[in-house]
Amino acid sequence: MKPSIKVIGVPDDINSSFMRGSKNAPPLIREALYSDSSNLFSESGLDLYQNGIWEDLGDIEFSGEVAVENFKKIKTSIKDVLATGQKLVALGGDHSISWPILDAHLDIWNTLDILHIDAHPDLYDNLLDNKLSHASPFARIMETGRANRLVQVGIRTLNKHQREQAEKFGVEIYQMRNIEGLSAISFSKPVYCSIDVDALDPAYAPGVSHFEPGGLSTRQLIDCINGFKGRLIGADIVEYNPKRDFHNLTAMVAAKLLKEVIARIYHDNR
Repeated sequence: MKPSIKVIGVPDDINSSFMRGSKNAPPLIREALYSDSSNLFSESGLDLYQNGIWEDLGDIEFSGEVAVENFKKIKTSIKDVLATGQKLVALGGDHSISWPILDAHLDIWNTLDILHIDAHPDLYDNLLDNKLSHASPFARIMETGRANRLVQVGIRTLNKHQREQAEKFGVEIYQMRNIEGLSAISFSKPVYCSIDVDALDPAYAPGVSHFEPGGLSTRQLIDCINGFKGRLIGADIVEYNPKRDFHNLTAMVAAKLLKEVIARIYHDNR
C-alpha cells in the first residue's frame, strides 16, 4: 500500500530575526524518532513501523539564501506532493516556511481552518524590514482572505501591533494567561496545524531561539493536538534550534510531536 502521509524537511532559517540554526533540525528530529530509547508507537496505539502509513521524503535542497526563491521552491515541492492526494507534515526550519507551505495547501483545498500553537502570534506586518520574516507568516496568510479561521494557542507575547493585527484578521487567541477551554476547540473545515516548539515552556523544550517562560507543558500540547474536534489534513513542526538544545531533549520532544501528528492525520483521513 502506498504511504498516505509524507514527511519532508524544510531546512530554511534565513528569515530568523534573532538567531539562526533551525535549518539543522530535520536530521536531528529523525535521529530522535528512531532512537532506541523510544519506539514508533503513537499514544493512540498506531504502529508507525508499519508499511503504508507514512514515508520520509528527505529534505528540500536549496541552492542559495534568497527568500523569495526559497519560498517558490517550498511551495512547488509541497504542492507536488499534495497534488497526488497525499497528506504532508513538514519539519522546519523557522516559522517563515509555514507561509509557502500553507499557500500550497490552500491551492489544493481552497480554504482551511488553521490551528497555530506558539508563544508568538507571528502576525507582524513587517519585522526588521522583512515582510517574509518568521514573525510574519500568519499576517501573509490571513491578508489573502483564503483561510477560513485562525485559532492560536499558547500565545504570551502579544504587543499592541500584533493585537491590532489579530483584531483586523479576526484571529481567535487562547493566551497562556487564560488557557482554559482547549478541549472545546472545534473546526468545520479541514484543519492545518502549525506547531512552533517554543509554544512549550523552555523547561520542556530548551532548544529554541526565543525562550519564552510560562508556556505549555508537553502534555498540554499533545492533548491539544489530539483533542480538538475536526479533520487534520497537514501540519508543520518548526523553530527547533539544535544550537540551544540540552542532551537532545527538544529533538525528542519534536519527534514525539511528529508521531502524534502523523497518527492524528492517519486516523482522521481513513
